[in-house]
Amino acid sequence: MPLFTKICGLTDAAAVEAAVTHGADMVGFVFYPSSPRNLGAEQAETLLHNVPSGIDRVGLFVDPETDFLDQILAKARLDLLQLHGDETPERCRAISVYFGLPIIKAIKVSTKADLKMAKDYEDAVDWLMFDARPAADGVALPGGNGKAFDWTILKGAEFKRPWLLAGGLTPDNLSQAVQQSGASAVDVSSGVESAPGQKDPAKIRAFLDAARRL
Repeated sequence: MPLFTKICGLTDAAAVEAAVTHGADMVGFVFYPSSPRNLGAEQAETLLHNVPSGIDRVGLFVDPETDFLDQILAKARLDLLQLHGDETPERCRAISVYFGLPIIKAIKVSTKADLKMAKDYEDAVDWLMFDARPAADGVALPGGNGKAFDWTILKGAEFKRPWLLAGGLTPDNLSQAVQQSGASAVDVSSGVESAPGQKDPAKIRAFLDAARRL
């Protein structure tokens, strides 16, 4: 079965075109002011026009208020919401019900014990995502830091929901990451950038080409 791919943090038309042209299954747009990939609703609306049907449009949010989600969704037509903060299972379920959209919940991982948290979300969300836990210094973002964790801790783990591997993936290490984790779906952001928030179309193509070879 082909590896499922998500390219996250897209900020310009060239990056969207690269992701769409070279076979991404999902494309992600960030709505978090502290991120270098942050978009306004109008910017996202323009970029989303270039995403054909059949490719899922994902909006990434961090502990969003309902009013903020309303503002974004009034302009940006999204297919899924990715929650990358400290949202509880109850909050995830409430957002999904209110907006009628499926949820991807990011679980921050540094050790195998962190995987237990995923069990709390299995009945509240549609996808799980395992991303590296950010540094405790408060400087790092909740995600998109280019940091990997020990992929082997996921090998053989079973969950009720499909899951994405994220954190530190690049075209060069993708094969190793999939082999060590057993992932069938992956998410990349900083690993296909030339600078924070600046996607490199050539790197996007290389990542998706590498995914097709697995």
